[in-house]
Amino acid sequence: MSDPQNEYFVDLHVHIGRTEKGEPVKISGSRDLTFYNIAREASERKGIDVIGVIDCHSPAVLDEIAAYLDAGEMVEQEGGGIRFHRTTVILGSEIEVKDPGFGPAHLLAFMPTYAAMREFSDWMGRHMKNVRLSSQRIYVPARTLQEEVAGRGGIMIPAHIFTPYKGVYGSGSTRMSRLLDPDRIAAVELGLSADTEMAGLISELDRYPFVTNSDAHSLNKIGREYNRMAMFAPSFRELVQALAGAGGRGVLANYGLNPRLGKYHRTFCESCQSFVDEAHISAERCPRCGGAKIVRGVMDRIRSIADRDVPRVAYRPPYHFQIPLEFIPGLGKRKRERLLERFGTEMNVLHRVPPEQIAETAGEPIARLIARAREGAVDVRTGGGGRYGKVTGPLSP
Repeated sequence: MSDPQNEYFVDLHVHIGRTEKGEPVKISGSRDLTFYNIAREASERKGIDVIGVIDCHSPAVLDEIAAYLDAGEMVEQEGGGIRFHRTTVILGSEIEVKDPGFGPAHLLAFMPTYAAMREFSDWMGRHMKNVRLSSQRIYVPARTLQEEVAGRGGIMIPAHIFTPYKGVYGSGSTRMSRLLDPDRIAAVELGLSADTEMAGLISELDRYPFVTNSDAHSLNKIGREYNRMAMFAPSFRELVQALAGAGGRGVLANYGLNPRLGKYHRTFCESCQSFVDEAHISAERCPRCGGAKIVRGVMDRIRSIADRDVPRVAYRPPYHFQIPLEFIPGLGKRKRERLLERFGTEMNVLHRVPPEQIAETAGEPIARLIARAREGAVDVRTGGGGRYGKVTGPLSP
């Protein structure tokens, strides 16, 4: 088989906020974040070729998907996944596990077909208090969950692995292999506050591909982080092969926020609203005010559990610091709309359109900042404690 000739933009973590009837799915998600709206946004505005929609296990969401399939507005395609215009939707679910002796952790499960997801939902409903909602705890061992996913032809990806809220390393355990079966993990999701260099300090991650996904809770956040993959077609089966690096397929590049833009990058004291100095990362109380409301940052957590001093990353695909349009200072909603009207999708604006043409629509300062963002040459203010960092402008030449 020859090497794949096609490259695809892939974002595998988008939540459903509500059903079309207004029923809550992800409580913190936007009300307009429905299954259909996600597919349309990914296809028509964002330019994401493969989108993983989390929360498809919800019975009300499954009913909506069935209606679109029956009407022919969406089509299950060969190789798995549901096709809508220019985008393939991968049906997924985010699930919380909490084994005895471990902290809570979130896992992403993806199924190849509608039937597999419906069957998986039925099974989860017997082990979960409210299967209608997102990110609910399932009352079975984590490895049992892995077996159920694999038995239906699905794959599992631990979610935002370093974040203090429900990441495998940030909350669950100091080592992933203590909680999960290492052979039933297809990839790991870095999350918004970590990059390849940081993850390369932990040796048990060497065998797994890294994925960077948006974890979007609103339509605007879709494509905040994403991947570029080589596949023969945009399907579930090809996605699995790409994550395995089979037959020339693979992850070609990760596009993620500069970790300093992530809202959990640095350790933060909620009492005095300040970052905790790295010299005090083991302290239980803030060295400045004595408060105990400390949100441990991803950078400090990784350093505390790392088993290397130097990251092993030479074999990894490049990690590009990605600045989504909504993070560009001075680029308001109206200018974003004009850019999308002229150039089609956000992926076009971020990667393909010459800066001169961007300047014609949004002005020279915006074009210059987008061009510098492509080079990773922008300065940022560090985030932490649940607050995103900010782009403050281009670095001085």
